[in-house]
Amino acid sequence: MTSAPATSAIVLRPARTSDVHAIKELVAPLAERRILISKESVTYFESIQEFLIAEVDGQVVGCGALHVMWEDLAEIRTLATADSWRGHGVGRALVARLLENAEVLGVSRVFCLTFEVDFFVRNGFTVMADQSAVDPAVYSELLRSADEGIAEFLDLARVKPNTLGNTRMIRQL
Repeated sequence: MTSAPATSAIVLRPARTSDVHAIKELVAPLAERRILISKESVTYFESIQEFLIAEVDGQVVGCGALHVMWEDLAEIRTLATADSWRGHGVGRALVARLLENAEVLGVSRVFCLTFEVDFFVRNGFTVMADQSAVDPAVYSELLRSADEGIAEFLDLARVKPNTLGNTRMIRQL
């Protein structure tokens, strides 16, 4: 990854299958620091349509995904910026576009599970005071999902080793 010139414009675009390698490269150092969970390539391919890519001068410098969980609820996941581009607005631009995408889809709440609490607060998220963000009938339906992100949202015991220290945050749209 290159250093961040002050004059370069961040371009956001939908991810393509050819971006999976770059997404894995962005996630790898964050996974090593236990900030993100590394996933198998097949998982990225299966969800590529959920991803946005941030580019500067044709180089991938960030990524993020929006995963719909329920009628009114989605999750921002796999938000990653190249270390050399942190603090240059890449993450902020990705979150803003992902939130716009959520509104277009009809989602009214967006969830994230993060160590980057201050960043998400600056982007309008609040710490979830009430861990039961869905009613019991929806909770029962969500339990049927095999998606690990939904299991993390529901705070199921089987995912707790992966989420220790993370903060559940939410934003109303």
